[in-house]
Amino acid sequence: MLESAEIGHRVSKAAYVRQLPKLREALLNAQYDLAQKRRGPLLILFAGIEGGGRSETANTLNEWMDPRHIRTVAFGPRDCEELARPNAWRYWRALPPRGRTGIFLNAWYNEAIVAHFKGRIDRDALEFQLTSIRHSERMFVDEGFSILKFWIHLSRDAARQRLKELARQKDRRWELTPDVLERTKSYYKFRDVCEEVLRESSTSEAPWYVVEGEDPRYRNLTVGNIVLETLNRTNAARAAPLRMSHSPAPAPPAIDNVLLVRSLDLSRKLSEAEYDKAMPKWEGKLARLTRTRRFGKHSLVLVFEGADAAGKGGAIRRVTGALDARQYVIVPIAAPTDEEKLYPYLWRFWRNAPGHGGITIFDRSWYGRVLVERVEGLASAYDWRRAYDEINQFEEQLVGGGAIVCKFWLQISKAEQLRRFKEREKTSFKRFKITPEDWRNRKRWNDYEHAVADMIDRTSTEIAPWTLVEAEDKRFARVKILKTIATRLSKGLD
Repeated sequence: MLESAEIGHRVSKAAYVRQLPKLREALLNAQYDLAQKRRGPLLILFAGIEGGGRSETANTLNEWMDPRHIRTVAFGPRDCEELARPNAWRYWRALPPRGRTGIFLNAWYNEAIVAHFKGRIDRDALEFQLTSIRHSERMFVDEGFSILKFWIHLSRDAARQRLKELARQKDRRWELTPDVLERTKSYYKFRDVCEEVLRESSTSEAPWYVVEGEDPRYRNLTVGNIVLETLNRTNAARAAPLRMSHSPAPAPPAIDNVLLVRSLDLSRKLSEAEYDKAMPKWEGKLARLTRTRRFGKHSLVLVFEGADAAGKGGAIRRVTGALDARQYVIVPIAAPTDEEKLYPYLWRFWRNAPGHGGITIFDRSWYGRVLVERVEGLASAYDWRRAYDEINQFEEQLVGGGAIVCKFWLQISKAEQLRRFKEREKTSFKRFKITPEDWRNRKRWNDYEHAVADMIDRTSTEIAPWTLVEAEDKRFARVKILKTIATRLSKGLD
């Protein structure tokens, strides 16, 4: 793949001057169409051999197009905030919204290549990273992204010549870092690593384009024309709706796993005396664990899901009562805002990933895609079915970044839900908790049961298991939740 790029294509100055005005005009028109139609977004990744002209090409695109609709990010060494979160966090938060273009320099591929080249990760670890990258790019494409990956290549002789030119320019000698010199000195070893990465990560939805970097005119025109072709194709594609219209809930699976929910013993209770004895014990243990030095190298993610009126809010209040208010943030999840609809559906959760020593509590979560959006027909069957794997990958990334993930499903009976609904309607300070949507959801109780059972079956993993909470008795539920968090946290900090 890379050897074939070491040919030496060139474009004459006359041809460049002749083609450039038409190309720039077409790029601007296509870019404005993308913004007006809110298609895409377009994500452009630049990687390549040192001195190939990645940054120069990115600058050229910003010059030829409207930079107000482009976000260019050059990723360098990770700062303290980035080191304290999942590896992908800094890329998640830099993604462009629909209608815009993002240009990433030295993104996830550069990290993987350099780490393997320097021996920091072995072949198996590299393959694991590439698998994760392929999954992420597949999700981006499913969410509407167009992804362009450019490898700007140089032959060994051209790379050495480029470094000599830099050495003669006083204002650019700073670019000759020890890492750059090492990769150029070990050119063939570095190229072999790059070849392997490109081969393993070039997919039908996100292929690599290998572009010779020796001649700037050839490089710029080649990249510009590919970008134009992709923008035109994106603008011409049939727009996928941001939210699907209502459709009936899908039929239950052939193997009925709904017993995961129905078999819970909802008669479990705690007396007031038992509750008063147990709560201080587990509150105290949780308080001590979250204040230890060991917790400073981890984070805690709490996910609360459950039937309407199951007591999520009350349980969350008891958890936060044991925590330092400076450590935690509660993220209540409702319907996505207009801004959030411009990004992948996981984006609003990605950006709330806690850093080390932090705690994020999600009052409802990313599981809305496989629950309410599935049952109410707000997501297509393809979208909610692919979400299981995407969610598992997201939680794996959280755990890989040091998070301890606790997920709770609070279950009550249909009769108890009706009693609580009526009680809320009669209580003045609780009336805001009951809405017409709650009554409508109740009519689809069986559909939600099947969706919950599927969710638990497909997303309860060893690193992020579901805890099913018998919530008919609020005292029992609150103690079980606190005990589970403290126990999981204790094991995670060992």
